[in-house]
Amino acid sequence: MNTVLFAMTVLIWGTTWIAITLQVGPVPVLVSVFYRFAAAGGVFLLGLALSGRLILPDRRHRPWILAQALCLFSLNFICFYAAAAYIPSGLLSVVFSLATLFNAFNARLFFGDRITGRVMLASALGVLGLVLLFGPDLSLDASGQALHGIALAALGTLFFSLGNMISRRNSAAGLGTIAANAWGMACGAAILLAAILASGTPMIAPPDAAYLGAMLYLAVFGSIIAFTTYLMLVARVGSSRAAYATVLFPIVALAISTVFEGYEWTWVSGAGVLLALLGNAVMFVRLPKGCVRGPAESLAK
Repeated sequence: MNTVLFAMTVLIWGTTWIAITLQVGPVPVLVSVFYRFAAAGGVFLLGLALSGRLILPDRRHRPWILAQALCLFSLNFICFYAAAAYIPSGLLSVVFSLATLFNAFNARLFFGDRITGRVMLASALGVLGLVLLFGPDLSLDASGQALHGIALAALGTLFFSLGNMISRRNSAAGLGTIAANAWGMACGAAILLAAILASGTPMIAPPDAAYLGAMLYLAVFGSIIAFTTYLMLVARVGSSRAAYATVLFPIVALAISTVFEGYEWTWVSGAGVLLALLGNAVMFVRLPKGCVRGPAESLAK
């Protein structure tokens, strides 16, 4: 079951990049992100209502749902999209892959988890692989704009990691992942709408069918399904191991780019893929019988 959740997360989030490119245009970023989570939250809550599974969270959970909405369904995306104005998407993906390290250290800080050598080695291999994979992007001069973009991307990754910690707390407190995500996305949309109104950002309607199709894909698959599978994985195997999905989904995005956008491979990018896959093996391959239990046994359950 855990392997299925991991694979779904990687494959779906790996395909969202091509959908996001279809939304680039006349609609402001803040409005596009609002459309995504307004649609996701609306569909999610409606589906739960029609199936008789919609419940109003207990008062003690509501501040934590709002906190999850801020970190996972609004502030992090604002940072990522703002960063994209300063640095290439490849470099943005490399920075986001640091979620593995953010989660390991935040889990230590908030929950007292031990940071194992295996987690650190796998994370280092994965991040190094992506550095090679996106080598051309990393050749940028460290100009003020580039540093500004990197700082925004790092802040977005920190928000994402903090959202993982909040989701873990919510699961431990008995708040189901599906309910937390549904209400969290709706709250995230409300936060984004407030930001739109406060900033005076124009509400431009979806301009064409391609934009609308991409928005619905991002809302249903990229948000409802992928966030649910990912946060279920966080609850089942821990935030450090689940976050390794963030290292692998740019590889899926690059494979799609090869087919649809003509991405050209080099020996450096090939070496990057091999290193990222090696990191995956270090994190998840089952140890021989008699060895100390590790993350692989957890995923195999």
